[in-house]
Amino acid sequence: MTTVMAREIARDRFALTLMGVFAAVAVALAAIGVYGVLSYLVSQRTSEIGIRMALGARASQVRSIVLGQAAALAGIGIGVGLAGAFGLSRLLNTMVFGVSVTDPVIFGSVAVGLGVIAIVAGYVPARRATRVDPMHALRNE
Repeated sequence: MTTVMAREIARDRFALTLMGVFAAVAVALAAIGVYGVLSYLVSQRTSEIGIRMALGARASQVRSIVLGQAAALAGIGIGVGLAGAFGLSRLLNTMVFGVSVTDPVIFGSVAVGLGVIAIVAGYVPARRATRVDPMHALRNE
């Protein structure tokens, strides 16, 4: 009986494993994308950040500006993603057992997890922004 059951669920198990691998790749690509966009934004705003630092802004203030951009970017992406996931979740109804496809705990934990990943991915450009030399930034202006 165990062998018969294993054969019956093998296709579903393979499909879910494959979807899990693709989900992990998608999360990694999203983190790399957020890092790239924020790095680009920081490089474009070097003179502004230099002026802020020259006028007395602390490194924590500059870091919070960049991390705020990361949070806004993540918030928009998470909002659109949740709407799309909720709309397409009916397609997965036949593949999941024992859980609702619109489980609010799952949706909430995924949203929080992706938000944390986006903030962590934005921390490196934010830290780089705090190291901008005001004289160098103003000289390039």
